Amino acid sequence: MPSGPTDALTAAQSQGVTAAAVKPLHVAVIMDGNGRWAKSRNQIRTLGHKAGVDALKRTITAAVDLGVTHMTVFAFSTENWRRPESEVNDLMGLLRAFIKSDLERLRREGVCVRIVGQRDGLPADIVGMVDDAHEKTKDNSRFYLQVALNYGAQADIVAAVRTIAGEVRAGTLAPEAITPERFGGYLSTSGLPPLDLLIRTSGEHRLSNFLLWEAAYAEFVFQDILWPDYGYEPLKAALDVFARRDRRFGAVEAGHVKPAT
Repeated sequence: MPSGPTDALTAAQSQGVTAAAVKPLHVAVIMDGNGRWAKSRNQIRTLGHKAGVDALKRTITAAVDLGVTHMTVFAFSTENWRRPESEVNDLMGLLRAFIKSDLERLRREGVCVRIVGQRDGLPADIVGMVDDAHEKTKDNSRFYLQVALNYGAQADIVAAVRTIAGEVRAGTLAPEAITPERFGGYLSTSGLPPLDLLIRTSGEHRLSNFLLWEAAYAEFVFQDILWPDYGYEPLKAALDVFARRDRRFGAVEAGHVKPAT
């Protein structure tokens, strides 16, 4: 018997059940702490980011092994452009290297890769790589990896509102037809299952403009580990905490409600 969501996919696959038949488990990660990891070792920040890429590779493998079906990672925010130009260039270079070195492996292993966020401001070659990554892996269904690149939740929500406003003005959308479910379909992250668990590393306790709408009923786990040290054991620990949570989505069991007198 599976002991919880961490074992569900593995157990189901061993019994011949397809991934599509397994209840989705969507985990998001704010990968924080690369700079502090490098500083603690008297290294430049670039080496911390490089170690962070290695941690992402380990974590993707661990996620599949632990029964996660969908993962969204925060790679580069709209606010990260404020960092020194040299650091931004290094981050973009690491993204290029990751796509070039790992895309084919991810494709072979059944991973669907989707990159969401604003395209404005991104180097043209990276925009092309983003499109190529999705095109080459769009038919995969073993695991879904969503990378938030040049992403900010507030900007994503504003873009959705503008699109909706345009449709209402054009008469193609009635205001009363706008529901939370329909609104979510206008976000760049639409199409994935609801977010179950959001993890932030490095001991910080904030969302930093990440998945503000999508995290409405997600569970949060904050871990003290710096991202470059992340992998199987920290992810399993976070999933174990999640498995013990009582998710009520705003409701309570009838037996827990005292009748009015």
